[in-house]
Amino acid sequence: MEQLQLIQSKIYEIRGQKVMLDFDLAEMYGIETRVLKQAVRRNIKRFDGEDFMFELTKEELSRSQIVTLNKNRGGNFKYMPFAFGELGVAMLSSVLNSDTAIEINRGIMRAFVAVRHLVLTSPTNDVVELRNEVKELKEYIEDVFADYNDINDDTRMQLELI
Repeated sequence: MEQLQLIQSKIYEIRGQKVMLDFDLAEMYGIETRVLKQAVRRNIKRFDGEDFMFELTKEELSRSQIVTLNKNRGGNFKYMPFAFGELGVAMLSSVLNSDTAIEINRGIMRAFVAVRHLVLTSPTNDVVELRNEVKELKEYIEDVFADYNDINDDTRMQLELI
């Protein structure tokens, strides 16, 4: 479970999608970042499309939580980091063909699934809760209007008697 939490802490949201960065992946695989980048560049067709992989811009890197979380990183990049989406991480196992890469990828895929599950279930619970609150408010308002109408009817009857 600790490994899952460690992996989840290295999943960032950039350009509206959950991604992992090349230096974190390289560290997990036990290889240098440049080796990972070389393997990706040699197989670039496998990573076509931003849902697989994209290169961060300097602006994205400077304004992201990555720089603040990794104080030893951020200012010394020779090349901008690659960001890998869930599909790109899955594709890495075919590029980095080793038992370690396969095992690490299994853990990473579990982490992505856990994050997706968390994202998908939380709004659903909130919607159900909001629906119940709206229903309660409607019932309350109906009761208030019913009482108001009863008071008006009583007042009207008393006025007619006068």
